[in-house]
Amino acid sequence: MTERAKGRCVAVARWQRLDIEGDDTCRLIAGAEGWMLSGHARMAGPEGRSRLDYVVWADAEWRTTGADVTGTQDGRPVGWRIRRDAQGWTLDDQRIAGLDGATDVDLSFTPATNLLPLRRLAPVAGAVVPVTAAWFTYPQIALAPLVQSYERLSDTTLAYRSPDFQARLTADPSGFVTDYPGLWRGAVTDD
Repeated sequence: MTERAKGRCVAVARWQRLDIEGDDTCRLIAGAEGWMLSGHARMAGPEGRSRLDYVVWADAEWRTTGADVTGTQDGRPVGWRIRRDAQGWTLDDQRIAGLDGATDVDLSFTPATNLLPLRRLAPVAGAVVPVTAAWFTYPQIALAPLVQSYERLSDTTLAYRSPDFQARLTADPSGFVTDYPGLWRGAVTDD
């Protein structure tokens, strides 16, 4: 086991998907070198049944360093490797242009990755915090920039905005979003 894989579980989020059949469970793990999200998303949509396992690594300042997504889509094995280094972002070892300034990965199939900018930026009440994420879309696979913003409305409520979506999110003190209107509803535990 590598040093990166060792760690202590800080919180566990469990969500039910609201727009299609599905669920997701993610663990937030504190490690010697930073943070790790380890999750399991299951869903049934127009493309068939998907079972996706994901791991996202972030450094001590909550900046994404990489992510792996593996599993099955309609019974067929799938997998992708996302990395961020000093030169930018790669998807399956192919350099992706246009992601300058992107610090976070945003996996489209889970609410887990909203935690990264929320923990890194810790938005204060009334301040709008802009973020550009490397957005991994699924099932149409791409890694592209997604400009978004977070505004803290209360201790637990945030206004989220992106070009095609706006919502009031509810977040747990851990940073996990627990209510993503119309898409996800969940709870966080420390086990």
